[in-house]
Amino acid sequence: MKKFVYAFEEGNKEMKALLGGKGANLAEMKKIGLPVPDGFTITTEACNQYYADGEKIAPEIVNEINHHLLELEKKTGKNLGDSNDPLLVSVRSGAYISMPGMMDTVLNLGLNDASVEGLANLTGNRRFALDSYRRFIQMFGDVVLEIPKYKFDRVLEGQKNKRGFKNDTELTETDLSEIIEGYKSIVKTEKGFSFPTEPKEQLMMAIEAVFGSWNNDRARIYRRLNEIPHDLGTGVNIQSMVFGNMGDTSGTGVAFTRNPSTGENLLFGEFLINAQGEDVVAGIRTPQHIAELKSVMPDVYQQFQDVCTKLESHYKDMQDIEFTVERGKLYLLQTRTGKRTAFAAVRVAVELVEEGVISKEEALLRVLPSQLDQLLHPMFSEKALLEAKPLTKGLPASPGAASGRVYFHSEDVVKMKESGEACILVRTETSPEDIEGMVTANGILTARGGMTSHAAVVARGMGKCCVAGCSEIFVDEENKFFIINDVRYNEGDYISLDGISGTVYAGKLETVEVGLTGEFATLLEWADEVRTLGVRTNADTPRDAETAVKFGAEGIGLCRTEHMFFSDERILKVRKMILSTTLEERIEALNYLLPYQKEDFIGIFKAMAGKPVTVRLLDPPLHEFVPHKEDEMKKLAKDLEMPYEIVKHKIENLLEINPMLGHRGCRLAITYPEIYEMQVKAISEAAIHCIKTEKIEVLPEIMIPLVGHMPEFTILKTLTQKTVQEVMAAENQTFDYKIGTMIEIPRAALIADQIAEEAEFFSFGTNDLTQMTLGFSRDDAGKFMGEYMKKGIFEKDPFESIDQNGVGKLVDLGVKLGRQTNPNLKIGICGEHGGEPKSIDFCHREGLNYVSCSPYRVPIARLAAAQAAINNRK
Repeated sequence: MKKFVYAFEEGNKEMKALLGGKGANLAEMKKIGLPVPDGFTITTEACNQYYADGEKIAPEIVNEINHHLLELEKKTGKNLGDSNDPLLVSVRSGAYISMPGMMDTVLNLGLNDASVEGLANLTGNRRFALDSYRRFIQMFGDVVLEIPKYKFDRVLEGQKNKRGFKNDTELTETDLSEIIEGYKSIVKTEKGFSFPTEPKEQLMMAIEAVFGSWNNDRARIYRRLNEIPHDLGTGVNIQSMVFGNMGDTSGTGVAFTRNPSTGENLLFGEFLINAQGEDVVAGIRTPQHIAELKSVMPDVYQQFQDVCTKLESHYKDMQDIEFTVERGKLYLLQTRTGKRTAFAAVRVAVELVEEGVISKEEALLRVLPSQLDQLLHPMFSEKALLEAKPLTKGLPASPGAASGRVYFHSEDVVKMKESGEACILVRTETSPEDIEGMVTANGILTARGGMTSHAAVVARGMGKCCVAGCSEIFVDEENKFFIINDVRYNEGDYISLDGISGTVYAGKLETVEVGLTGEFATLLEWADEVRTLGVRTNADTPRDAETAVKFGAEGIGLCRTEHMFFSDERILKVRKMILSTTLEERIEALNYLLPYQKEDFIGIFKAMAGKPVTVRLLDPPLHEFVPHKEDEMKKLAKDLEMPYEIVKHKIENLLEINPMLGHRGCRLAITYPEIYEMQVKAISEAAIHCIKTEKIEVLPEIMIPLVGHMPEFTILKTLTQKTVQEVMAAENQTFDYKIGTMIEIPRAALIADQIAEEAEFFSFGTNDLTQMTLGFSRDDAGKFMGEYMKKGIFEKDPFESIDQNGVGKLVDLGVKLGRQTNPNLKIGICGEHGGEPKSIDFCHREGLNYVSCSPYRVPIARLAAAQAAINNRK
């Protein structure tokens, strides 16, 4: 018969999934001889059974609870609800994964009009007994009866104001009696029945409320944000009460064994004299620093220090501890692994290795890869955030912190930057034409677009702070203002963006710089010793490449050549090439662009210093490179010395109903082979220049995008080889190179065995592969993705984390078919998923050679790849 309830003595820390974190740790503390009040835990399986049975506790579980309650009464020598010596209990939630503040707690359960008198007589402290009773009614009313807390607060504050008291501790027995009667009246008015007085009824109602809190809105949102499964359930811990509100020799507190902000090996926490646990976290009174406990209760402080040392040594990690002191005696109510900042997580992990407490591999598993974003980008200072005025929130598309004056057009950003002005580019949404302004701006804010929108992808690649999809903003680019909540912000006004939280602030906030040094660098060196998956970067400029190398990139997995076309001196020739009426005109324009592309590749090859560089030949549809507004088209016609009507006609002919599935990628080169010919020539000449002049090795990998049919690849491979050979012959110099393709069309994955007969490498472009497999536009999916995740259709946005059941199966098929034909086929991934930890774990299991991600995600990928190696080996 399945067991649903365990006494603390029956459990241990290994039973966390069954007992929840709190229950398992209470059992473990009891086991190692620490002062833990007696109690029992109702399992997470009982919670799931509660929901399976239509939100009812099954009779057999009720019987188990009653049995353990009887055993608890025997241990304590007290009875629940007894009028002479009452047993009082706390009822607390405790999920497998800690969810601080998300679920509910009830203290002092078992009090009623009779037992409160017994408690008063027993302790000789009537005020304490009444204070415990008023707390119980309020907590039970709020948590179990779902009466808004403010209604009770109004009574409490009203009594204090009437008496001229500042603190709860000043209330007299008479005051507390009046408050209790006021609380009872609230229950009667709100619920239509009197406050429940039968202790077992109180207990069952409280247990049901804690089970119910597993699915409250804040708990579900917390789980969604932290990627915690919804089916784990919560345990319920029934524990005999100890009291911190019994006078000046009693108190309560919360402390960490190390500083959770900095990681410093020093006790960090707070306590209150004559208070119960909820008072510390509720902020009702200003607590004292834990160090002050030494002067208030020196013996207790020394005992607490010893307990902290023992717990950290036992759990081998920083602990977050709740404690109560009752009449000079210390009791432990909880220990759990302490939540901490990224700075603290890295420092604690490295120092625990240096102290000989844990291994390097254990240290690598202690830091969440997603936390590292905090260490790689500028951040707002704590002081600045305390004083800041939040305006709205969008998607945290690219981490970092940025302040600057608002500008709405790229050219304005560039102009103001030249005069030394810090700028924020604000757009409804960005396009490739905005690239120069995006590069120049301190941060980017868009009203539309998702986590993989143009703004998000490009900003992450540049390590640029970006808040996207800020739907509460109305942007008027023409008249240069935007509106948030009826407040207008004009060009030149200061705003600040937090790319980690997605918050937009008014004004200019102070930032602090961070870097890859100290314990952070040490941890990543350990990661490199363990991981088997290579980590490359997506980089389009020498600056991006240098940044990525600084962060540990082992090559470039995606260099998008189209981003090289948008600077002022190049874009006109690009447009001339696109609008050419003859082949000769197009080749003339391409010959003008050739030296610029060559210069870019030289810079990138130099930055990578012999590391492999995968260059994707031109991919976007041509309409993205030309203007579409009438005044801009007229200006272009004038610059090109062409009739406006012809320019307008040609641009209109470029427009497509669905450009992502249109005339782009290899289809462009099948139509206009001279474009790829120029790019391959630029790559080849740059490679030879670096070999001859810079004396460095180069390893170019030329990637043909959007291949879905074998002849597409063979035709363009032949063109590429011919061009490379011509340049080699002309320069009398050879170099090693590879020709491969991006697998981003489902059909390419299905015929990967055929493509691998000719291709020397594959790179999965999972951004487009996800779009085409799911039939979702990544720029429009934000309109419904929130509901899809809320309703459990997706656990996570498939444009952020690989859809392993769908897109993942195509990747798996492509890998197997490709290596079936060519066992030595090099395979990587270069979509946005290349920097996402779950996707990296998937890539490790699939046997890929490398992942490629934006420069500022390289350290994240290094750590995630190490964790994948450790976890999958286990």
